[in-house]
Amino acid sequence: MEPEQIREGYLVKKGTLLNSWKAVWVVLSEDGVEFYKKKTDSSPKGMIPLKGATLTSPCQDFGKRTLVFKITTAKKQDHFFQASHVEEREVWVKDIKRAISCLQGGKRFARKSTRRSIRLPDKVNLTELYTLMKDQDDGVRELKLEQDSRIFNHCFTGATVVEWLVSQQKARNRPEALMLAAGLLNEGFLQPAGDRAKEGAEGGEQTAFLDDTSALYYFADSGFFCEGYSSDEDVLVKEEFRGNILKQGCLLKQGHRRKNWKVRKFILRDDPAYMHYYDPSKGDEPLGSIHLRGSVVTAVEYVPDAKKYDIDGNLFEIITSDETHYFLQAATGEERKEWIKAIQAVSKVGK
Repeated sequence: MEPEQIREGYLVKKGTLLNSWKAVWVVLSEDGVEFYKKKTDSSPKGMIPLKGATLTSPCQDFGKRTLVFKITTAKKQDHFFQASHVEEREVWVKDIKRAISCLQGGKRFARKSTRRSIRLPDKVNLTELYTLMKDQDDGVRELKLEQDSRIFNHCFTGATVVEWLVSQQKARNRPEALMLAAGLLNEGFLQPAGDRAKEGAEGGEQTAFLDDTSALYYFADSGFFCEGYSSDEDVLVKEEFRGNILKQGCLLKQGHRRKNWKVRKFILRDDPAYMHYYDPSKGDEPLGSIHLRGSVVTAVEYVPDAKKYDIDGNLFEIITSDETHYFLQAATGEERKEWIKAIQAVSKVGK
């Protein structure tokens, strides 16, 4: 039986021979991590076996280079990866740890086992429940909460989720509500934010949701971000720009002069209406920005010169108010939809 593909996306990887960091396309399967020079390559540059491997996160081996995690193989070979933001690192770390645990226990990686393992009724639709929870008027309120010298934006407590499920008659009592919340967490609709929630999420093979006022969570597709002391080192994280982060991650961007395509880390904020982009393998200084106020963003099927660089699928175009054209490629069709939706919202209301 072919190994199941669990997760894929762009990460920055340290070279094994040279002390260089480059963005690569990474694919996590049940028994290993493959990395490619380009998403469209048919053969990987390398494969990291996970049987007998260990994972270290956060990894502090590189001073000011944050958001790094380390995979050490059974043969004691170290592989270092860097994510573009905290939440991205956490989902990769969570899935890799689970894959390693499954290999050790002789089990198959089973992301979709939630309903059976926690006895969710067949009639429960977690996708519909998640949509109701995010309703602006009647859903769970996203708050700014302070904990351990850090400020968590767009989050809520585990107790709040349980109380909402009971008050909205989605559950008859708190134990039943806790079961539903665990299902939402296991399926990735909810994510742990603070240390208390993360301890619960990583405490066992089956993710535990905590009915606790000190356990913080956030919606997977929200504008969650944390200000304060980073988890990597005791250095105050400084917000370079105003506004809430609506979306962030890596995209392929076409250059304006040479028309070549490079991986860039993008951060989209709601104030001011700019989308800044960075070289993910280097520092935090932005390479440039796209002014989104009054811009138009659309999905496109064709981009000039894209075929020359073997770029195809999940493309979209931003045309700014001064008629500058930007062509970008998302990793998946769903991610392209999310970027377009977020950019459209900022283009209408941003400053």
